[in-house]
Amino acid sequence: MKTGRYAVGLMSGTSMDGIDAALVQIRGKPERPRVQLEAFGAFPYPAVTHEALLDVASGKPATAGEISKLNYQVGELFARAALAICRRGRIETTRLYVIGSHGQTIFHQGPKGKRGSRGYPASTLQIGEPAVIAERTRAAVVADFRAADLAAGGQGAPLVPVVDYLLLRDRRRGSIALNLGGIANITAIPANADMDEVFGFDTGPANMVIDGLAAHLTRGRMNYDTGGKWASRGKVIESLLAKMLREPFFACSPPKSAGREQFGDDFLTAHFLSQKKTRPENLIRTATELTARSVAQAINQFVLPRGSFHRLIISGGGAHNLFLLERLRALLPSLTFHSSTDFGLPVDAKEAIAFALLADRTLHGLPGNLPAVTGARRFVVLGKIVRP
Repeated sequence: MKTGRYAVGLMSGTSMDGIDAALVQIRGKPERPRVQLEAFGAFPYPAVTHEALLDVASGKPATAGEISKLNYQVGELFARAALAICRRGRIETTRLYVIGSHGQTIFHQGPKGKRGSRGYPASTLQIGEPAVIAERTRAAVVADFRAADLAAGGQGAPLVPVVDYLLLRDRRRGSIALNLGGIANITAIPANADMDEVFGFDTGPANMVIDGLAAHLTRGRMNYDTGGKWASRGKVIESLLAKMLREPFFACSPPKSAGREQFGDDFLTAHFLSQKKTRPENLIRTATELTARSVAQAINQFVLPRGSFHRLIISGGGAHNLFLLERLRALLPSLTFHSSTDFGLPVDAKEAIAFALLADRTLHGLPGNLPAVTGARRFVVLGKIVRP
């Protein structure tokens, strides 16, 4: 069998807990790829790096020098992750066609974003210096994927939908791909859809609020609610939930994107940390219900009225939260539920796989955004190429 193109995808999301690395083999034409996962690993950040990233992303003061230093430190860590996953997959980096590095987002504000009464221009910043990755691995690197879409008037996110389209489209059934990372995002793929018929957007928080709350309530002993067991013992604080669901983001029509700017520490403090005499399990339950209801609300309001959709394909860390999945099933009874693992995309590896494929498209001069998803004026080739 003819060997395909080896590529590595590197991803670190809004949880900022580490780097996901996927080594894949891509066969076929880049317009219709077939992908095989060769190795996957998650590489935690050192505690000091994790803390520094959270501080910067939360808006704490930092000098240009401190951000520059962090950029190169993270670049070294991304390079180590790429080297480690190639060793795990027993592939020399000289055989790599490309490395796709999403980098670590420390700021993201789409075109519709505002802070207070003062409008801010759209901008995005991912760190993890790609020149360092290219030098250490001796492989071509594509990085800074969001910038081109943002320059074309888009949200710069989500970017995985083009990969959802390539790998999950079905001729007879409409599919909704739901990724439950720090932020939840969906890709709606009508049956037998062309690329320009696919749409999607961020729905709001997935694990971000739950994880942040768990860490606060346990003073760092727990970073997430394992399996949703904690939430399952609590009751929803309906008044608090109703207040959160009145946040303007949820009513805003797509395209839209979200991050720590909307649902990070400020959101947690405003809605949860002031609840001094409330049982912890009720707070976790309410945070989990916020995710479930905001996802279901978005699907019911913005997706199901636009066509016939049959199945929900779930990926991301939230796919392990059994209580969250139970709530989603109750709220979305018309859809059949599936794991992305059933389609050859392990739930924890899917986003890293996606950036390997996006980098492959970039080197072939193919667009990586979907204007119907991001709101960009046109299709654009994503990323900046750095060669060793």
